[in-house]
Amino acid sequence: MLKYVARRILQMIPVFFGVTIVLFILRAPGVLPGDPIEMLTGDRVISETTYNQLVSKHGLDQPLTTQYVTYMKNLARGDLGQSYKKNRSVTEIFVEKYPYTARLALAAILIEVVIGIGVGIISAVKRYSFWDVAGTLSTSILVSLPVFWLGMLMQILFGVYFKKWGLPYLPISGMGNPPDLAHLILPAITLASVSTAYVARIMRSQMIDVSQQDYIRTAEAKGLSGGAVVRRHSLKNALIPVVTFIGIDLGAMLAGAILTETVFNWPGIGYEIYLAIIARDWPIVTGGVVIVVIAYMFINLLVDISYAFLDPRIRYGGEAA
Repeated sequence: MLKYVARRILQMIPVFFGVTIVLFILRAPGVLPGDPIEMLTGDRVISETTYNQLVSKHGLDQPLTTQYVTYMKNLARGDLGQSYKKNRSVTEIFVEKYPYTARLALAAILIEVVIGIGVGIISAVKRYSFWDVAGTLSTSILVSLPVFWLGMLMQILFGVYFKKWGLPYLPISGMGNPPDLAHLILPAITLASVSTAYVARIMRSQMIDVSQQDYIRTAEAKGLSGGAVVRRHSLKNALIPVVTFIGIDLGAMLAGAILTETVFNWPGIGYEIYLAIIARDWPIVTGGVVIVVIAYMFINLLVDISYAFLDPRIRYGGEAA
């Protein structure tokens, strides 16, 4: 196991460097539209001297390779750079915003796990029943809906029309001051909606596949009840692809759900990255992508390790199953 973990960590290194190199290539002048200095100054007219001073202050006059080496050295110390627009440390900004993103991500993952796995199991166990048809139809609709459109639809329905009709309504923006559960409900449901549908579909498919295996028929022949067969045999083996999907999804959510946070004005990392993209604030954009990459790699590693616990037949380090 330790050899496997060490090998996986070594494999992450070239991936990480590859992503950061691509990021810095995209930051090169002329690759993407927009000048960060012009975005920083806005409509103000500045002299060429002032412009050059700002370029020099933010290190944009240095060769791209020098900028990259300097950034990686600072990153090794936990320094993600200085925001052009806010004139603050990017690390401080993300440390301040991360609890909000984590709160939203954990609420969404809870919905995804409970509802997604539950619907998938019910659809598989009661195959071709009303509940199976209802679950399949609902998940098919959800996977086809853009997240931002679904978020705005829920804002209009549960925030605007419910208030207009005199019904209990939900806040449609922000997270409250102090933060409260009511502000969390709509963005959490929106963020979890599409992923929950995928989890339900994967779970149903895996449960049906597992139910056709010989060891399941043997367990049934021994007289075990349907519930016992599902709990003791079917569920653990069917969970492996589901855990993979949920793990990757959790990494994405913890790294900041840009669309959901932007629609609901949720003050997390995703919304901060969106504002930085608009303002061409490259240190925040780069820092945000670095966090995304690290979150993905770390969660994927944990997911891979969890396979051995879900299915004892899986072994790492070249051992036979």
